[in-house]
Amino acid sequence: MLEDFTGIINWENVFKNSENFKNNPHFKFGFIEDFFVKDFYEKLYQTYPKIDETWIDGSDHSKSQLAKFWGNFGPKDVVEEGNDPSQSEEWNKFKRYSMTDEFINNFRKFSGVEVTKLKHFKFMSYRKGGFQLPHIHDVGPSTLVMMLYFSKDWPQGDPGGTYMSTDLDESTIVFEPYDLDNSLALFQDGPKAAHGVRYITKDVVRQALQITLEGYSKETGWTGDPKELNLTEA
Repeated sequence: MLEDFTGIINWENVFKNSENFKNNPHFKFGFIEDFFVKDFYEKLYQTYPKIDETWIDGSDHSKSQLAKFWGNFGPKDVVEEGNDPSQSEEWNKFKRYSMTDEFINNFRKFSGVEVTKLKHFKFMSYRKGGFQLPHIHDVGPSTLVMMLYFSKDWPQGDPGGTYMSTDLDESTIVFEPYDLDNSLALFQDGPKAAHGVRYITKDVVRQALQITLEGYSKETGWTGDPKELNLTEA
């Protein structure tokens, strides 16, 4: 019997933003508010994993961020099927849903990007001193990077959300999200898809989940560069 995944995502609201995503003049990116159905989102929010020794510090000269990977998967692994017993029932249900044809086909329709499979599903957080310098991957033609936010009452104008820019300089930012409560920022990876996170000066925790969808076939593998398995974005 197929699992019932109704009552998770506001798909009508998602598709309302499709044309804006596809027709953005800089590169394909978008922002969706009220992404999850409210009751389901609140359960995810209440059980978002607290930062502890199980999180990995992914900091280097270009970024300061923390990551928690699903189950027993590591930074260089592609996520596969399977529950994570350390996470709540709702998080496990959403992970299962993110691997379904319905979820992937809807985002292929929304974006026009030829994604066919889930590649990454991991928690990403920033604290005081967190940042990521603007950068571009350009790993392949069919990669969709999604940053789902779980931070209430984020002040307008404060850094923390993943911004989109036209060059590798913060002075070229064209969009930066401030509503980080039940929202989604996403972009198609490509040669112009510059993005980053401004330096956080306040004593806050910005909570997010990164999902990466990508084209895949058994014959040729992933459409993205295999060396870029560990995208850390959200």
